[in-house]
Amino acid sequence: MSPSALSAADPAAAGIVLIVDDVPENLALLHDALDEAGYLVLVATNGESAIARARQSLPDVVLLDALMPGMDGFEVARRLKADFATRAIPLIFMTGLTETEHVVAAFAAGGADYVTKPIKPAEVLARIAAHVQNARQMKQARSALDAFGQATVAVRASDGKLVWQTPLARQLIRSWFEPERSEPSEIAPPRLLDWIMAAELARRERREVPGLVASEGARRLLASFHDQTGDEEWLVVLREENDASAIEALIAAFRLTGREAEVLYWVIRGKTNRDIGDILGTSPRTVHKHLEHVFEKLGVETRTAAASMATAKIRAASEGA
Repeated sequence: MSPSALSAADPAAAGIVLIVDDVPENLALLHDALDEAGYLVLVATNGESAIARARQSLPDVVLLDALMPGMDGFEVARRLKADFATRAIPLIFMTGLTETEHVVAAFAAGGADYVTKPIKPAEVLARIAAHVQNARQMKQARSALDAFGQATVAVRASDGKLVWQTPLARQLIRSWFEPERSEPSEIAPPRLLDWIMAAELARRERREVPGLVASEGARRLLASFHDQTGDEEWLVVLREENDASAIEALIAAFRLTGREAEVLYWVIRGKTNRDIGDILGTSPRTVHKHLEHVFEKLGVETRTAAASMATAKIRAASEGA
């Protein structure tokens, strides 16, 4: 399906492009070419309005003139790359044919690509299409991680900066560490950084990596290392646990009584019958009786099988929430 056909159903289907240029003729030429190709086109004639437009609309690509009066394109690029909300947007610079130093400066400021003046609409369309596709694939990849419960965040080792994070990871960090902030921080929260340092030390010493980052009542924020890149970035997967919601999920999944679900939940957490009795204020013998009923309802014979089945149900319930 062509971009034009897509745009008939959704004006933003082909992509959203922000053009930043102070020359009306350039704006008109690019606007018409992109609009005809099915893109939703936004325009800005100076650096300040370009930054405001980018933050508000989060375009798929910014087509940015290198030289403008006042704030030039290089400064616009630096500010967009310094802002967490706009950092991932690809920037394509427009520069003169003989301005080699401008091309170097464009990449140094965070540009992903460049086109030369005089502008050739066909070349611009080809460059934009490639970057829109890449940007959307990155968004889809991060959304897919969230869909599988993989709330992933990348933290730079040198300064603790949040390089990128999936929407679910951003939500968890905001909920646990920044509930009062109007804008999310670009630096990982101290407790998360402390966990990363402790976990990295444990890995080096071949000890068990701690999972708990923070706890609050029945809620817990857990983390695990996914990988460490060559750029010295830690990839960390975050997961929230909640005793009450997990117990409710077990009741619904297996038609357990409330007490049976509580017993099964603590079996999942690796507790013995005596431990569970202490937690629930009952005897180990009573716990054993409840566990017999749980085995019968789940159709299993061992604690390991019951825990495995129950864990899968809780995970499925949390991913579908």
